[in-house]
Amino acid sequence: MRYSIKYLVTLALSLFLVACGKQPEIITLTGKTMGTTYHIKYIDDGKISQKAEQAHEQIEVILKKVNDQMSTYIPTSELSRFNQNTQINQAIEISPELGNVIAESLRLNKLTDGALDVTVGPLVNLWGFGPEKRLDQQPSQQQLNERLAIVGIDKLKLNHNGDKYSLEKNIPQLYVDLSSIAKGYGVDQVADYLETIGTQNYLVEIGGEIRAKGKNAEHKDWQIAIEQPNFDGSRSVQKIVGLKDLGMATSGDYRNYFEQNGVRYNHEIDPKTGYPVQHKLASITVLHPSAMTADGLSTGLFVLGEEKALAIAEQQGIAIYMIIKTEKGFETKMSSKFTALFMEQNK
Repeated sequence: MRYSIKYLVTLALSLFLVACGKQPEIITLTGKTMGTTYHIKYIDDGKISQKAEQAHEQIEVILKKVNDQMSTYIPTSELSRFNQNTQINQAIEISPELGNVIAESLRLNKLTDGALDVTVGPLVNLWGFGPEKRLDQQPSQQQLNERLAIVGIDKLKLNHNGDKYSLEKNIPQLYVDLSSIAKGYGVDQVADYLETIGTQNYLVEIGGEIRAKGKNAEHKDWQIAIEQPNFDGSRSVQKIVGLKDLGMATSGDYRNYFEQNGVRYNHEIDPKTGYPVQHKLASITVLHPSAMTADGLSTGLFVLGEEKALAIAEQQGIAIYMIIKTEKGFETKMSSKFTALFMEQNK
């Protein structure tokens, strides 16, 4: 009798505690930043140290800081001020945040054989894919040569001593554009903040760059679609990837482009030739723990094309998934690292 009563009391107490506990809640936050939008989802299991409204406010502060440091569209940003400065061989102190992003850009420049070049901005602008007005026709060779003369990572020097960074240029016209890596950096900053407030399950996306951790509301890895590169403007899914504890970025030639005389010119510029890339690689998706690194790699590897991109991915152990144009449609290729991750997900 005493055992039965004790059991019933214990059961009632357990049910009471469960009833009083917070049920997991899906928090969704959205907004605008860096000329695009952001979407954030995370699971609030009652252990998050800030309410959703407070978290949203702090995320807005974080993203505003990234913009104020790295935007080329904001004339007063830290990067814009460096670009506007025409003094050569003079070190200009910069923030550790900007220094870290430029340091990673320089590292990835070497890894991609110069294909990721954050000084390529003048060429991007000349082709009409930046702040300058889009041209009605392709630039002349003279215009390209003039821009090529002021492009090159060798014209930029980053100095680093402890937590102090400074930056200098050796030609007055040098222009640095971090659009190929800054969104990924912003994703990492937001994701790192979410972790500081106790979030164990989240998805952060800014303009297509992503980082995910833990599980979604269905207790599965976050399900992310790799888009099929349709050139008619329609949208469809090529592949679904379960993303967990990874960043993800995709670069392609099927969204931002113009056509002239039957030739398609996309926004990915080869810094060595000055021309938009012309190869069969339609899109490349990169997985990496850092969204910033995935962002930069997706640009650099896309510029290189499918053969060189795959060779570097295999050599460096990078997870990539490529969609390649053929006469019969599209085919896909993936690196050994990507295949291993995908097989792990399906165990």
